[in-house]
Amino acid sequence: MLGDLFEYWPGDDDIADPLHTEVAAAFSRVNEKGVKLYLMHGNRDFLMGNAFCRAAGMTLLPDPSIIDLYGTPTLLMHGDTLCTDDVQYQSFRAQVRSRDWQHAFLDKPLTERKVIIEGMRHKSVAAQTEKPEEILDVNQLAVHEVLRAHGYPRLIHGHTHRPARHLHTIDDKICERWVLTDWYTHGGYLQCNQNGCEMFRV
Repeated sequence: MLGDLFEYWPGDDDIADPLHTEVAAAFSRVNEKGVKLYLMHGNRDFLMGNAFCRAAGMTLLPDPSIIDLYGTPTLLMHGDTLCTDDVQYQSFRAQVRSRDWQHAFLDKPLTERKVIIEGMRHKSVAAQTEKPEEILDVNQLAVHEVLRAHGYPRLIHGHTHRPARHLHTIDDKICERWVLTDWYTHGGYLQCNQNGCEMFRV
């Protein structure tokens, strides 16, 4: 799971929320069948700590992470850091990802944190309607830079909610980029094996 599993995560002391408990239990059942599960922070649930991961049987991955996926070096990212044209968002991201901001925020009562986050979400939705569509997508130069920096791997990311397969030619090397779907109206996942990757919607 490459981030944004939840609309927001106000802190690990909200693990007892019925939805959080239900989702954690569902993942835990999968994990108990021998499936290894990994989770990466998104831009909405970046305050998630170890409490949910323990309950769900998941391991938290740093963003970015590079793995060997059936012999193919594969870079996993949430994807928001690739949207460099959205300067306003990148400034906000830098603020809320700072240790000082997070400590100050988590010191507030849970109910107050939820009110603050709800306000942030409303402002974010309103701001997105005013931004050109291309600003909300990844910047091609940023994509090329990160692929070059990691040795031209395959890239899998989410965030933009624009599921697709892209091919990038960088320094005469062809790199594959997969964008994951959101889960608002239906489920979806990317399945990879030794023959490559394929997107499925459920």
